[in-house]
Amino acid sequence: MSFQNVYYKRATATPRACYVCSKPTTACLATANAIDFLYTCEAHLSDTGFATELIDPGAPAPKEAVSKEEIARVKAEWEAKEARKKDKDKDKGKDVKTKETDKSGGKDAEGEGEKEEGGKKGAESPSPPGPGGLPSSPTAAGSGAATPTHKRYSLHRDIFSMRQAEHRRKRQTKQMQELAPRLPGAPHGSPLG
Repeated sequence: MSFQNVYYKRATATPRACYVCSKPTTACLATANAIDFLYTCEAHLSDTGFATELIDPGAPAPKEAVSKEEIARVKAEWEAKEARKKDKDKDKGKDVKTKETDKSGGKDAEGEGEKEEGGKKGAESPSPPGPGGLPSSPTAAGSGAATPTHKRYSLHRDIFSMRQAEHRRKRQTKQMQELAPRLPGAPHGSPLG
């Protein structure tokens, strides 16, 4: 029973001896169907003489959360929006002053102006979108459950050949133990002579 040189890193609850240095570790490398597994330290996983991490070419490369161009664009849009708000506030401030002078109850007119402004601000955006126009709530952004993936490693060819030889030896021992009872016994009798 042969297996490929692709091992998945898994964490275990019980620490066992590292395959290389015999220190206790919870990191375990196992083949897809767990035919072969070995415990190894995190330090040995980064050693290219022991194992190399496999990177899936089809997987998207890790990208920056937000590019610098997007940040500059959003910042410019925000500044433009703030400038328009200031201009509107100045115009409304002039309108409120004229209403105060026209009416005898200046305080009432001022309160109405604030209510109008508050209503418009509340209607514009109850929760501001995050960068790039994406919603800022984590539930909307991550609604799909991401499947956890294990890091994949390839053992160094010498280490892998030792693992294959060990499995071959175990398999041969098992076959001998199954075959031994069916073989005829040694002859009993007097020695020749």
